[in-house]
Amino acid sequence: MAATIKDVAKLAGVAVSTVSYAMNNSPKISEETRRKVFLAAKELNFRPSGAARNLKKRKTQTIGLFLYDLGGPFYSQVIEGVQEVVASHGFNLVVCSTYGGESSSAHRFMVEQFVDGAIIMGSSISDSLILQVASESFPIVVLDRELKGEYVHNVLITYEQGAYDAVSHLIKLGRRNIEFLSGPLTSFDNSLRYNGYKRALEEYGLPVPKKISMFGRCLEVGGYQAAKVMLAGSQLPDAIFSANDEMAIGSIRAMSEIGVRVPDDIAVVGFDNINIGPYVNPPLTTIGHSKYEVGAIATQLMFSAQREGNSILLPTQLIVRDSCGYKESLNG
Repeated sequence: MAATIKDVAKLAGVAVSTVSYAMNNSPKISEETRRKVFLAAKELNFRPSGAARNLKKRKTQTIGLFLYDLGGPFYSQVIEGVQEVVASHGFNLVVCSTYGGESSSAHRFMVEQFVDGAIIMGSSISDSLILQVASESFPIVVLDRELKGEYVHNVLITYEQGAYDAVSHLIKLGRRNIEFLSGPLTSFDNSLRYNGYKRALEEYGLPVPKKISMFGRCLEVGGYQAAKVMLAGSQLPDAIFSANDEMAIGSIRAMSEIGVRVPDDIAVVGFDNINIGPYVNPPLTTIGHSKYEVGAIATQLMFSAQREGNSILLPTQLIVRDSCGYKESLNG
């Protein structure tokens, strides 16, 4: 059985990415490390693949889009924006999941550079790896974090301001006990949305809950289950701000099953403006932003291959529908 790059890394006592650097004559590693890698490769009779040798010459004509989740309405529109710009440059697109961390296909594509550049929306790929592999021949754009480095670009959304606008709107409608329906606490985007929620409560003089009590994992079923738990309690909120629309929709379903009226009893506001939002009952108030634009701008940044990293900040907007109770407020 032929030796692999992982076998060489193990024998040389270095990371797989270090072997890749050595094989591509990268200045990021020392001559001593390079020599150690080549001795190990010689002992194992390892030969780098033709694809790997061609990457530095940008011959794959392929861009990698690495996402934590390949399903869901949010990601489909990001993919559409990336695909259109990639195609306009005559390149191909590979989309794969970052789920599984170092064992994921995305991680391998990064380490061995099987594509000519990457757009990343998944925290499973570490900052250190991104900074290590980014180069003129392998530019990277990140969508879910702020990261500074050569040939590393950022596309960000005003998540905190959007959340602030959503919660402020609920407060102006007379809601005073507003729960935050949270996604994963480790999520960069979720933390920004929580910060906006907290800032709005503080600025309007309302108490901030000591801890987050509703967790929905950014899934519709998660929002449904979180709402079920909340509804079993003795004290109910008069509004829910959800970190994404899918959880908001799940929570509305849970409330409708036991006769809790939205928005009369509990108002609901989501985030992301997914396509199904206007068609749920009641239609979902949300924070909108252009997911297609996120993908398209990220891809344009990657093709620019500029050494100095760029940061693009895209705006959000409040989209008012029936679930927040604005009609009730106007009539009252």
